[in-house]
Amino acid sequence: MSLKQQLTDDMKAAMKGGEKDRLGVIRLVNAAIKQREVDERIVLDDAQVLAVLEKMLKQRKDSVTQYEGAGREDLAAVERYEMGVIEAYMPAKMSAAEIDAIVAKAIADAGATSAKDMGKVVGLVKPQVAGRADMGQVSALVKQKLGG
Repeated sequence: MSLKQQLTDDMKAAMKGGEKDRLGVIRLVNAAIKQREVDERIVLDDAQVLAVLEKMLKQRKDSVTQYEGAGREDLAAVERYEMGVIEAYMPAKMSAAEIDAIVAKAIADAGATSAKDMGKVVGLVKPQVAGRADMGQVSALVKQKLGG
């Protein structure tokens, strides 16, 4: 079952179950997916839907940081709840060892020797870890391994 279909089914279940908060988050996700499809005039596949979900998670993480800094724990709690619902649709996270192995292989495949080659390496790693690892951490690991 595709992610879009799963989201639709979960939306129907949330409606029937009276889960208003969860329903609202799922509708936000569906709206973001639909917006991207309309803007780009394409139909998103699962990988592209994951990219939308990752972007939404990043936005919520940023919002939590901002709200906590402003002392608005009530709003931060709402954002954390939304993050929890969105994360349920993300694939399982990769372990540090798995990410390390993928990065090491990408460095070898790209023939990377310095920080100048970081773009090539990240380009090889990104499709393999999409949705299963934080790209900020992956970039930092690549930079560290390339001595940058």
